[in-house]
Amino acid sequence: MAITPVAPIFVTEEFAQLHDELLQLLRGLAPADWHKPTVAGAWTVKDIAAHLLDSDIRRLAFQRDNLPPVPPDNPISSYQDLVGFLNQLNADWVKAMRRVSPPLLTEFLASTGPQVADLFRSLDPFGKALFGVAWAGEMESANWFDIAREYTEKWHHQQQIRDAVGAPSLYARKWLHPVLDAFLRGLPHTYREVPATDGVQIVFRVTGEAGGAWTLRREADAWQLYRGEETDAACVVAFDQDTAWRLLTKGLARAEAAARVTITGETALGQPLLGMLAVMA
Repeated sequence: MAITPVAPIFVTEEFAQLHDELLQLLRGLAPADWHKPTVAGAWTVKDIAAHLLDSDIRRLAFQRDNLPPVPPDNPISSYQDLVGFLNQLNADWVKAMRRVSPPLLTEFLASTGPQVADLFRSLDPFGKALFGVAWAGEMESANWFDIAREYTEKWHHQQQIRDAVGAPSLYARKWLHPVLDAFLRGLPHTYREVPATDGVQIVFRVTGEAGGAWTLRREADAWQLYRGEETDAACVVAFDQDTAWRLLTKGLARAEAAARVTITGETALGQPLLGMLAVMA
């Protein structure tokens, strides 16, 4: 299979449809379901739903309504400073929302979700995004990538709720493939300090209905990402779609991830994947 350059990901309509799936899921929960634990640290199902509302409100306030973003208490001079600031914002919101009932929280989401979808439809996909995709190493990003990043957030948090309450997973290609495609755009940044001679290729093969193959190729002392794979890769990293999204969203410990990922060829070239994240952490 020949490799081709990666192309933009357009998920504006899928974003709106994914939100409809969330509302249907939340409206079907039993009262006890809202208090079930999830893999998202100490957050319950209700806490994750509150976080999803927070992301909608921030997006509408900052991007649509031009409200200046909340300034940090301390200067942000590193990636970890940014992560710490965002984690505190998230924690403050979730704590405050614990006084809001599940029905009211669902009503709020029913209002904000369509407004965010309309906002995304109004944007030039190739215009400058409000936020760069920092986990991919971008200080500035195009709108299409920012929207795709937001789609991955909405998908993986909804999937965490689904796991917690035993609801069917959204693993159909329509839903999950854009998530994996967006997540793997972080590979060049993850590998930025991994040395190799020009022409070396690493194949990442994700199995399952939503999977595919991506190739990192060393060119001019940098790593470039392509779709597809060729037969002369120095290393092949294979894992299934369930492993892929969990690994890249802090859902697997490194030892568990290593047991679920197969690395052949020059194994050292596959190891950085085990520490890769496509979320701010």
